[in-house]
Order: sequence, then C-alpha cells, then structure tokens
Amino acid sequence: MQVERSSHPAPRPDPSAPDREGFRHSFCADPLSVRAALRTTLARFIRQMTEEEAGTLEIVLAEVFNNIVKHGYGDSGKGTITIALSRDPRGLSCLVSDEGIALPDRCLSGIGDHPRPVPDTLPEGGFGWFLIRDLVEDLQYSRHDGRNELVFHLPLAPLALAP
Repeated sequence: MQVERSSHPAPRPDPSAPDREGFRHSFCADPLSVRAALRTTLARFIRQMTEEEAGTLEIVLAEVFNNIVKHGYGDSGKGTITIALSRDPRGLSCLVSDEGIALPDRCLSGIGDHPRPVPDTLPEGGFGWFLIRDLVEDLQYSRHDGRNELVFHLPLAPLALAP
C-alpha cells in the first residue's frame, strides 16, 4: 500500500549519509523510550524550526511512535523503532521503521476523500492517523522483508526565517 498527499514525493532520508542536517535514532518500543526519543529528536532540530513547527513534529512523532508501540508490537516492550530525519529546503524528510505487524489499510486510506472526522465516531487510533495525515505531506507506507516504513515530509519555514 502506498499513500501520497502531494505531487512532490518526499525524498527518503538516507540514514547512512554524513549530512550535517541528518539524524538517525533507534530505540526500544516502549512508552518510556518513546518519551526519551521524542526529547532527543526535538532537541536535535529545535534550533531549525519555530515553536509551532516543533509542536507539530512532536504531535506527529508521538502519534506514530505510540501506534507502533501499542499496535505494531502489542505493548510488549519488545522491538525497535528507528527514525531517520534530514532537513531539506522545504522542511524535514522523515522515515520511521519497525519490525512490528503490518499497518492496516484503513489507517492510511481516504486521504482527501473525507471531511474532518468526528472523534467519537472513529475506531481506536482513528483520530491519531487523521492528525498525522492532516499535518504532513507526501505520506507513504510500505512493508518489505518484514519491516514497516512510514515516510513523510513535514513542511517548515526556510532556515533563514526560523528563529
């Protein structure tokens, strides 16, 4: 399954590239590690974005990470989540990967097809995926060799304009 919101595909972050703007972090799939990973990731990019952009990044990553912990690994605390981010002129290109169960089709279906959902009518986790789809661009999901990869782009103000 591949889902896209934009006509400009998100460049995939290359975790092995020695880019001064790049970042890669792997952590255990448990709630405390998610909290620490969010702090580490935000600290790495905080000087390259506005406060509002940092809040958006935190919301998106928290939703993605917590969905992986809860649904991908079943709250077992076993497993690893890896994030790779790189800054480009339009914002942050993000790749989140894990070896949990495959993402159900319903999580990413319907982009642009439906108005903002009513939270009370959504299944467990449904509003989180709506937020993710609403806040990022170029959202793509793939699974190969037992690995999930979620790629997206978070638009940011040009570096010269960010405080």
